[in-house]
Amino acid sequence: MAKYAILIYAPAPADWQDAPGEELQAHGEFAGKVTELGGELITGYALQSATTAKSARADGVADGPLIDAADVLGGVTIIEARDADHALEIARHNPATWRGGIEVRPLL
Repeated sequence: MAKYAILIYAPAPADWQDAPGEELQAHGEFAGKVTELGGELITGYALQSATTAKSARADGVADGPLIDAADVLGGVTIIEARDADHALEIARHNPATWRGGIEVRPLL
């Protein structure tokens, strides 16, 4: 099976302390859903609030996320899935879709 990153986006500033309790509970149950759907959860991390981010480009460093947007990167999960369609099927069950969204990318 191939590995895929599920990039988790949440409303800015993506502070998980502000997430509804039922969403936090569902994130805890997501690993079981991945297995139930025939995939494997390799690892997952929530990120600290986007207010703690620093960004760098060739011309300097700035406070905050690289891109100013309504939804910002709030976490990443790595899974194994049969193919890209399977990875997307699994990712659609991630509770991040309730208030934000997800992006699925194969790992090199």
